[in-house]
Amino acid sequence: MQLTEITYSDARPVDGYGPGFFRVAGQVIEGAMLITANAARSWGGIEDSATLIALAGEVDVLILGTGAETALPPKPLREALEEAGIGVEPMASPAACRTYNVLLAEGRRVALAALPV
Repeated sequence: MQLTEITYSDARPVDGYGPGFFRVAGQVIEGAMLITANAARSWGGIEDSATLIALAGEVDVLILGTGAETALPPKPLREALEEAGIGVEPMASPAACRTYNVLLAEGRRVALAALPV
């Protein structure tokens, strides 16, 4: 088995997470967060759809971390994101963090919006 070290250049991967927080590039973010290759910040949660739709043109896919369990996003949010040209992939937040890091390392135009576990 050959192991390859992952490099992120200047991008910001998720370093870790725990009850109520995420750690991104050494910075702790309490509560829900939104992260792209260039920035990480607090996020207002599922009701804050305008912030996600504003990512149009910057990202191709949004990984949506839904907390400890996988849950489908509300239909209006899913439709608004798709209309803006953003694909949405819901999954539990731990899997969402890992998936975001892999796609980020591949140089994909990806964002992660995640609710804490």
